[in-house]
Amino acid sequence: MEKLTDLQYLQMHKLEKIWYSIKCFFFGIPGWFVRLFKSIWTKIKKFGIWIKDDVVDMYNIFVHGKWQTKVSYLIMGFGSIWRGQVGRGILFLLFEAVFILYMCLSGGYWLSLFDTLGDTPPGTVLDPEYDVWVRVPGDDSFKILFYGLISIIFILALFYTWRLNVKQNGIIDKILADGKKIKGTKDDLRSLVDEQFHKTLLALPTLGIFLFTVVPIIFMVLVAFTSYDGLHTGYNDLFTWVGLDNFNLLFQVNGGSGSFSVTFGEVLVWTLMWAFFATFTNYFLGMLVAMLINKKGIRLKKLWRTILVLTIAIPQFVSLLYVSNLFGETGLINETLKSWGWISQPIPFWKDGNWARAMVIIINIWIGIPYLMLMTSGILMNIPQDLYESAKIDGANVWQQYTRITLPYVLFVTGPYLLTSFIGNINNFNVIYLLSGGAPDYTTVGSTAVGKTDLLITWLFDMTTGADANYKLAAVIGIMIFLVCAVLSLIVYNVMPSTKNEEDYQ
Repeated sequence: MEKLTDLQYLQMHKLEKIWYSIKCFFFGIPGWFVRLFKSIWTKIKKFGIWIKDDVVDMYNIFVHGKWQTKVSYLIMGFGSIWRGQVGRGILFLLFEAVFILYMCLSGGYWLSLFDTLGDTPPGTVLDPEYDVWVRVPGDDSFKILFYGLISIIFILALFYTWRLNVKQNGIIDKILADGKKIKGTKDDLRSLVDEQFHKTLLALPTLGIFLFTVVPIIFMVLVAFTSYDGLHTGYNDLFTWVGLDNFNLLFQVNGGSGSFSVTFGEVLVWTLMWAFFATFTNYFLGMLVAMLINKKGIRLKKLWRTILVLTIAIPQFVSLLYVSNLFGETGLINETLKSWGWISQPIPFWKDGNWARAMVIIINIWIGIPYLMLMTSGILMNIPQDLYESAKIDGANVWQQYTRITLPYVLFVTGPYLLTSFIGNINNFNVIYLLSGGAPDYTTVGSTAVGKTDLLITWLFDMTTGADANYKLAAVIGIMIFLVCAVLSLIVYNVMPSTKNEEDYQ
């Protein structure tokens, strides 16, 4: 596609500009992916070079290091303790001792079964004393998968700590060769509350994020490659590695109506439609309400804001369940319309797929407008008024003032929020589950029913509850949700004004 010059672009009509921008976006997608893959390949090459340089550095430290450094390759922390850095050396040595103890007591056992996820299933034997069948425990695939993962992470942590220990000894050798004094334990402690204080503060939160966010994500990814479900829980019956079978089931090309592949496509399309309308209707209508309330001459501004904020103050668990019943077949809305003679049959708000989808979007507007109204009110108050006055002098109408002044400023400030709101709506469990529960028009896929208003997140929830829980496919869907969110985030983040041209809004 031929790129136009700035002069050619300015000479175009509005519709031509819009069409040109759309074509630039879609024609630019292949180039964006090419640049993405080039960037990934460049990072892979840099990583390989870094590994090579690190190995060479470890070799040189061993060859040219003193005997204390050489011993530290086997006994971590020995060199540091010998040369006065007792506190640092004890930490290295303690970590190595804990690792060896863990691997000897249990880690080695879990790793030995990790490739099969268990060989001995549980069974039953007859107890002759009580004449009853009792359970004989066997291997537990769930524990093997979890503790095997922990053991692998522990090994990687040991390797990183060992490398850090060796580098510390290499640094000590250089300092001593230059005739300088090395830091002692008191200096290390003082550093932790002074120039390294940021690391001290971030250590515990980083550890918490790793343990309670990163590790569960890795575990979920591993589950996607197993046969883990309600019948094969690991405790009652073993589950095993199945490779890409679960992904093939979700993306099989010849899947007919009611198959996982077709259902996944339908739910994904509806999820993206829901996220689009739920995000942008709230965004622009919330901005409009804020502009109306902030307009000069409007009285009782605090009252209008308070009325809207009440929507936020009431828990969604209460308000959404109430609104869901309000629009039921025998709810207040249908009964009132019947009593007025406007309808003879109840309007199928939750019985018809199109009605239900429209209702969840409309009710979400009622919930979301107050957030955007409060957010954009502060932004609107801080836009320089002389810009509007200059625009009026130049003959700009209300729409031109909005598109050239108000909208760019609000988008610049709220761009990151708009992105996170879109991703949040993809995973918006509360609104759908409390309003419609995924209804209507359920289609049974496997052992799970999928409704017209089900999002990927609510489908995933239904898939993991009950006796026939399908954890393996739920893990695959969880990975797909992550990939969709990640790709959209990367694309939008790179085009939003908040990440560039900051000087235009100073």
